[in-house]
Amino acid sequence: MENKKSFGALLPIAVFVFLYLGLGITLEYIMDVPMGFYNVSVVVVFMIALLVACIQANGINMNEKLKIMANSMADPNIITMILIFLMAGVFVGVLGRSSAESVAYFLLSLIPADYAIPVLFLISAFVSLAMGTSVGTITLITPIAIAIGGCTGYPMPLCVGTVMGGAMFGDNLSFISDTTIAACNGQGCKMQDKFKANFKIAVPAALLTIIVLYFLTLERPAGDLNIEEYNLIKIIPYLLVLIGGVMGFNVFLVLLVGIISGSILMLGMGEISSLDYLTNIGKGTAGMFETSMVAILVSCIGGLIAYNGGFNALLSTVHKIFSTKKGGMLGIGMLVGFMDIATANNTVAIVMTNPIAKKISESFNISSKESASLLDTFSCIFQGILPYGAQMLVALSIATSLGWEISAFHVLPYLLYPYLLLVSSILFVFLPSIDED
Repeated sequence: MENKKSFGALLPIAVFVFLYLGLGITLEYIMDVPMGFYNVSVVVVFMIALLVACIQANGINMNEKLKIMANSMADPNIITMILIFLMAGVFVGVLGRSSAESVAYFLLSLIPADYAIPVLFLISAFVSLAMGTSVGTITLITPIAIAIGGCTGYPMPLCVGTVMGGAMFGDNLSFISDTTIAACNGQGCKMQDKFKANFKIAVPAALLTIIVLYFLTLERPAGDLNIEEYNLIKIIPYLLVLIGGVMGFNVFLVLLVGIISGSILMLGMGEISSLDYLTNIGKGTAGMFETSMVAILVSCIGGLIAYNGGFNALLSTVHKIFSTKKGGMLGIGMLVGFMDIATANNTVAIVMTNPIAKKISESFNISSKESASLLDTFSCIFQGILPYGAQMLVALSIATSLGWEISAFHVLPYLLYPYLLLVSSILFVFLPSIDED
């Protein structure tokens, strides 16, 4: 069945996109349900897509179909991905938000109010790099950004957009981000290799964002900042994870060190009780259950699609449209971008795109670190600007709860980092590749 080609085999993906996007738009914009997209269970929709894939494989019995799915799930990358997801959940659960707040207020205490917006971007970038979650960073830093906007006079959409941009920086680069985990394991590359490749794309865009924000706020009056108490000792576990990841230590060991050091600090400093500690660990891992189930279901669907010839058909089309390595790289970026638009979830988009991206990278001689970087970066670009993405919806809901009525269309012009990251990514594709440096 290796040479079988059938676009009809891609029907499960189309069913998923139709149901998830259709239900999400209906709830969010027609029925006016708050966070409508996130009232739709992505796991249930993927189960329906899996049923469609099973029905399509009509030349074999159910036992054979189960063997195909089991072989897909047995991929070491899938198992590794799920275990890392769970350990990252424990790490975040142990530390909570207080450590990140310490970083934010420390940085704000060092600068005058005139530079508050560029520093707000830096704060969001560092916190998301440490925490590995853009939504968590936005939840944490947006109230601080609202306070900064209220007391300095800077436009509130600018403050919110700056936080969102910084949050996507860390989502793209962090070693404990689920997008990084999904991209690296799906493409079979080491995290430090992907980090180094991604660094060349993300950092120039981030530096240019800071410069643009500086000149954008240069002539605006600014008031005083209100800085709350902070404790820098709390950031030690984050720094250990970041340093260990950059140095190339095994990701399980790095996360274990972060969990142990965080546990010692939080319990030793009396920040949480033993009972709360156990509860937080449970919540942290529970937060990763849906992502883990998505990885399992998508691997099953992918196995059946591959058996039915869907990936071969898609790969053949990519070959017809793009005939060079750079074309293949752009094709990977476009595919994951489309999936993100359809799912409004960059991790899900990466997991769904991984199998075909792997085939494209092998066919066009694209290195695993390049393909992983492209998957992560392009998914974060689109996720960072989606009006119906979790990042935007969470930021707007926080602003509304604090008395500021702003819409996604007010914020979109100020999402400087995702736009500049797109420019940087395209340059990355068309300039000499990493392996040719």
